[in-house]
Amino acid sequence: MADIAGPQTKPAKPAAGPAAGKPPAQAKAEQKFKPAARPARMRRRHFGLLLSFLIMVAVPFFGTCYYLYTYAQDQFAANVGFTVRSDEGSAATDILGGIAQFAGANTQADGDILFEFITSAEMVGRLAEQIDLAAHYAAPHDIDPIFALAPDAAFEDLVSHWQDVVRVSYGQSSGLIDLQVLAFDPVMAHRIATAIVVESQSMINELNAQARADAMRFAEEDLAAAITRLRLAREALTQFRTETQIVDPESDLQGRTGVLNNLQQQLAEALIEFDLLSENTTNRNDPRLIQAQRRIEVIRARIDQERQSFATGDIGREGQDYPTLIARYEGLIVDREFAESSYRAALTALDAARTNAARQSRYLAVFIRPTVPESAEFPRRDVIAGMTLLFLVLGWATAALIYYSIRDRQ
Repeated sequence: MADIAGPQTKPAKPAAGPAAGKPPAQAKAEQKFKPAARPARMRRRHFGLLLSFLIMVAVPFFGTCYYLYTYAQDQFAANVGFTVRSDEGSAATDILGGIAQFAGANTQADGDILFEFITSAEMVGRLAEQIDLAAHYAAPHDIDPIFALAPDAAFEDLVSHWQDVVRVSYGQSSGLIDLQVLAFDPVMAHRIATAIVVESQSMINELNAQARADAMRFAEEDLAAAITRLRLAREALTQFRTETQIVDPESDLQGRTGVLNNLQQQLAEALIEFDLLSENTTNRNDPRLIQAQRRIEVIRARIDQERQSFATGDIGREGQDYPTLIARYEGLIVDREFAESSYRAALTALDAARTNAARQSRYLAVFIRPTVPESAEFPRRDVIAGMTLLFLVLGWATAALIYYSIRDRQ
């Protein structure tokens, strides 16, 4: 009977745990909720993250603040503002039609040149002959090696440091140049700013001298070329008159036209006379009628010859006809007139260049004179400390994110 009945099912064991001895509905409801999380505690990775924050952020930040507020020396800023102005010109220049603009060059280009000149090695070299820049900026190096120049710095290092202590702001639309000079002494800052203005004015004077020299040279070259062209044009016209033995072909042509008009008038009179004789006589062999007819034929033949000589007749020694002669003469006249116009324009340009060379066409207009600072504005300790903290935190956060990203992928 036991084999027929098959395997017997074992009775289920009572559930162990907190649900034991409780009704099934209550136990099922309690199993739906997870147990509460355990209190958070510091792990080893957290200590590593905190240690990295101290090393990458806290220590560099407090070290930077300690240096800024302990060792960094005060720097004084002298401000100056100027622009390049050009002469407005005079009534004579306006009458010349702007030819004198050779010397009145573009002030915007002068501003660009001056902007580059202030921060260049040329400016440092000029000021170094007047002021011992290296000694001044290297004086606090023992206390402040970051913001000061090294005592054994080369000239190139001085130029690089100069671009840090001289800050130039230039507006191309307005042409205004704002200059800020930093120094460890307020008097020295004012002295350097004043020297920069003097050297900038010297540079503008050099540009003026170069522009005037170029304008005079170009004007003299143009005048010499115009004189040569006018001489050649007049010589060509004189040679034409010598070869053709005609002073003015147009006047000669007018004389021949007058002869033709006179012949046509004589022909008209002869025709009238012939008509009157034809009406008063019936004899066709009348000598007067024959003579009148002969006169008409002679006049007509002369008119035909004169007309043919205008187109195909040989004129002068070379046997040229009137159309070719007139065309050549008109070309020579046009060349002479153009050469005369060029000569007058070149002479006017030379006079304008001489007029502008006698006065300064460009000059430096200082609208903010060099100031003597009373308090130190640099280095901006709060700004530097804030920017240092910002970049340190950003760097540390980026490194932490990269670390956890790599850790999660492993």
